[in-house]
Amino acid sequence: MAARSIARDHDEKRSQILLAAAKVFATEGYDRSSMTRLAEECGISKANIYHYYPSKETLLFDILDSHLRALRDRVVELDLKGLMPDQQLRAVVREIMLAYEGYDYKHRIQMNEMALLPEEQQKELRDLQRDLVRFVSDIVAHVAPERFEGDAPKLRAATMALFGMLNWYFTWSGKAGPAEREAYATLVCDMTLGGLHAV
Repeated sequence: MAARSIARDHDEKRSQILLAAAKVFATEGYDRSSMTRLAEECGISKANIYHYYPSKETLLFDILDSHLRALRDRVVELDLKGLMPDQQLRAVVREIMLAYEGYDYKHRIQMNEMALLPEEQQKELRDLQRDLVRFVSDIVAHVAPERFEGDAPKLRAATMALFGMLNWYFTWSGKAGPAEREAYATLVCDMTLGGLHAV
């Protein structure tokens, strides 16, 4: 018997399931969400959702893995050649803010539900986060090398303070569009660049 072929719309349906599940997990809580509720939100049968995902855990991991992988790749693959460090920082912060648009549910899950996954899966996700943090940290270090040379803890603190300003934007401006996000990215960079040489 020939192997069952994958439907042409397999990836599209999978993406729809991920988006719907992210909304349910973020608004109702992972622990309180059932596969029946997820199927209802997706507008498909429970049997159909199991065809794509055998459990809530696989769904949660795929939501976060696809989100963090896409974010990391989008940012670290920016063409920053020919830019000064401060210009690089502005380009990266702008890209992060634009990448966050439309991903508030996934972002909320990343903050609140990641710890519910098995440690091995958490490690995979943290590795993706570290790739992005390391990339930004290298730029921060080049903005003010005289402040961070030989002081890794200070560099990490400055980098995480920057991410803190970006990561919580969704809590008060979740519906912000590209223009608002770019304006906020500029504000964050102005504050950061003005402060890095003074730390």
